[in-house]
Amino acid sequence: MIEESEIKKMKKIAEEFFSKIDPEIKVDLEKENERDIKVNVEMENPQVLIGENGKTLKGTERLLRLALINNIEQRIYVSLDINNYKRKKREYLEQKAREAADEVSLTGVEKRMPALPAAERRIIHIELESRKDVTTESEGDPPERHVVIKPL
Repeated sequence: MIEESEIKKMKKIAEEFFSKIDPEIKVDLEKENERDIKVNVEMENPQVLIGENGKTLKGTERLLRLALINNIEQRIYVSLDINNYKRKKREYLEQKAREAADEVSLTGVEKRMPALPAAERRIIHIELESRKDVTTESEGDPPERHVVIKPL
């Protein structure tokens, strides 16, 4: 279990980590459960830390995770979001999945989604798993692996 004192320590480490990039960055850290920490960052120019398709964000998240783990005595999972990029991306993918599933259900013709990383394909699978009119499966090899939505 993550103690309140460790959360404060992690917040200070995260603030120091990001202050080297931009002293105006606002850092918020919240405990999601026993082992998960979510770090939310607000900044004026988020693209610097998000990068193309979130690649820089993933790298920054790994570095932040190492900085935090090396300073506390527990195993934790750290999730970094910058200006709600991940939340907005998830909402966008969920909407696209629903729209594609509605089209498949209406036409009876399967639909291939664009190639996506595993975490983003998972969002689509989870969004559509409760539907009774379509099914999903991933096909292809990375980096061209994609979700196919099929009628039932």
